[in-house]
Amino acid sequence: MKDKTETRSAKPVVLLCPAPQKRDRIFTADALKRLKNNFQVVDLEDSSDPGELDRRLPEAFAIVGQPDLDTGRLEAAENLRALINVEGNFFPNVDYPTAFSHGVRVLGCGSAYAQAVAEYSLGLAIDLARGISWQDAAMRAGEEKYVSESNSGAVLLHRAPVGILGYGNLGRRLHRLIQPFQNEVRIYDPWLPPAVVEEDGGIAATLEETLSASRFIYVFATATAGSAHLLDAAKLDLLQQDARIILVSRAAVVDYEALHERLVTGRLYAAIDVWPTEPLPADSPFRELPNVILSPHRAGGIEQAFHSIGDMVVDDLLLMERGLPPVRLQPAAPELVGRYRNKPVG
Repeated sequence: MKDKTETRSAKPVVLLCPAPQKRDRIFTADALKRLKNNFQVVDLEDSSDPGELDRRLPEAFAIVGQPDLDTGRLEAAENLRALINVEGNFFPNVDYPTAFSHGVRVLGCGSAYAQAVAEYSLGLAIDLARGISWQDAAMRAGEEKYVSESNSGAVLLHRAPVGILGYGNLGRRLHRLIQPFQNEVRIYDPWLPPAVVEEDGGIAATLEETLSASRFIYVFATATAGSAHLLDAAKLDLLQQDARIILVSRAAVVDYEALHERLVTGRLYAAIDVWPTEPLPADSPFRELPNVILSPHRAGGIEQAFHSIGDMVVDDLLLMERGLPPVRLQPAAPELVGRYRNKPVG
């Protein structure tokens, strides 16, 4: 039996079960070394023992990952202080009220992807404005036209009216990134008071105002029960002629059948990085549309973003081990975390 001195000096136990993420994708060798130097890491990624998680829960200081945690498991995890989601979405597989009532910090890494997604979104918008990828395809097929003949439908992003749907990590980072373009930016986010938007130089607007007044629409809205098909047929019909829509957040917020019907007419342009079914079926009618930029859910998933997750985890675990609050990971709000309807991304 361990005496009290030995117990106090033991390293806190961290359970590492990052699925659907991969350990070596989010932790560099240096970050993993820092983690293991300061904590007793129980690596469950490759464990073939289905009972090991339950046996280890009573001693766990933190869980890196988001395994199924019902009321019983959380009750058993009497020393748990942090549940750290390293995928980017809070899933409905945790009894969040019990976690919060037991003083467990529920933390997420969504901010790690913000810069990558914002840059990609801006790239898609510029492509939609100037037809870069379409003209590349035309030249490869030997069908190019030169100078002004190749610019049919091209517009400037500079000073174009912009709409942002959802003003969380992604929306705010994108807003900062487009400042040099001097856009008038309308922002729709029902979870924020207008003052937050206005302090950043945006115009707080309704969904209808944002859609009807904007030439470029960035969709960053999160998936909740209330936002399913937020952009339905009626809302899509509010978009201007030749409006450009950039979809890089959650497929569930868009009625893709209604979107396809409107894209077929040629009235809109779209750049789409997220799909209701992934991989996108080979026979998807979206593959045939000449006014759509297709992207295979790659906006945020780059090495630099993944590695920043591991650094954020280690930095905040070290703070919490000293009795200090985390500062790099994003705390989940008890009022909101149960509303999300996210699906894992590979």
